[in-house]
Amino acid sequence: MRRQYLVHAPIRRKMIALYAVLITGAIMAGLQAASAAPPGGEFPSKVPVPADNPMTPRKIHLGKQLYFDPRLSLSGDVSCDTCHNVAGNGSDGLPLSFGVLGRVDRPRHAPTVFNSAFNTVQFWDGRAKSLEDQAKGPLLNPIEMGMPSSGAIVKRLAGIPGYRREFARVFGGKTPITFEHVVQAIATYERTLVTPDSPYDRYLKGDKNALDKSAKQGMHEVSDLGCASCHAGAMFDNPGLPMGTGWFRKFPMIPTNPTCATYVREYHLADDPGRFDVTHKQSDEHVFKVPSLRNVAVLAPYFQNGSVGSLRTAVRVMAACQLGKTLTGLQTTNIVAFLNSLTGKFPVETMPRLPETPDSTSLMQVAKLQQNRRQLN
Repeated sequence: MRRQYLVHAPIRRKMIALYAVLITGAIMAGLQAASAAPPGGEFPSKVPVPADNPMTPRKIHLGKQLYFDPRLSLSGDVSCDTCHNVAGNGSDGLPLSFGVLGRVDRPRHAPTVFNSAFNTVQFWDGRAKSLEDQAKGPLLNPIEMGMPSSGAIVKRLAGIPGYRREFARVFGGKTPITFEHVVQAIATYERTLVTPDSPYDRYLKGDKNALDKSAKQGMHEVSDLGCASCHAGAMFDNPGLPMGTGWFRKFPMIPTNPTCATYVREYHLADDPGRFDVTHKQSDEHVFKVPSLRNVAVLAPYFQNGSVGSLRTAVRVMAACQLGKTLTGLQTTNIVAFLNSLTGKFPVETMPRLPETPDSTSLMQVAKLQQNRRQLN
């Protein structure tokens, strides 16, 4: 015969109350654990490499030569490194960059080349789907490096004996110097420009002393405020999308916020149409690729037009214009401390020896360009 146990009402009420406390505690602990979970993730162990452009030591060396060679510009005095200085932070530190013949680039700040290998799309408006596509843009842009055509680039390089040998060794074939091979080599070198082993990465690996108290609090602020909803994933720029797929957000998102409205006027944040230039869709007006927070502490000035000179101000702008929130001084200090912890170790880069042109030069037309410029002035 099955026994039945009766529980007196007072005891039953106490048990129900105890269960409620335990369940509530478990839920709160879970929420706190989720809140305390570090944002982002550990720096990737390797860069993504397209199947049609494998990395080799010779190709890296050739790409580095091309990256530093100003002869790839119309005037012979602007290289990739001019605007993306790998001896520094991978940018030029200017709000807007100067191109050939002293021309000022469109009102967009030059992003860093470091860790660009992890960008799923390139440029502020995401118009290039790979590093190879990105490399084509500045070479042929009339304001940046100003070469009139891909054929002009090939012709100039073909006139340099050292490059003829280098391209033949790397690519082979009857016509090793092609525009596609030029950008493939440059992109290959750029994939070596990574900055791992930040204090944050060491913290994730178990070194709990890698972050100080302020940085740890800032890490939680970034999660709790909602920053990580856009600055997601290991690079703090997207939630893990495949190459060629962009992660975009409108900026400024909340221009009607009174504090944001002040920032918009002061820093001209709404002057750039953003991705609208690419798609011509009204919904893409003022939409930009979400930039990585890696190394952000050393990448001033900030935003697409380089109008903000300090990280503290940039943090406050983002809080007001993207989240509709006003930060306290302590919150700002802690977030900046955390962002400082995302600065990785930069590789030591040395200038390559560029191929020479004995008894000749490939830049005979530069003198005419300079003469025309003087006449215009």
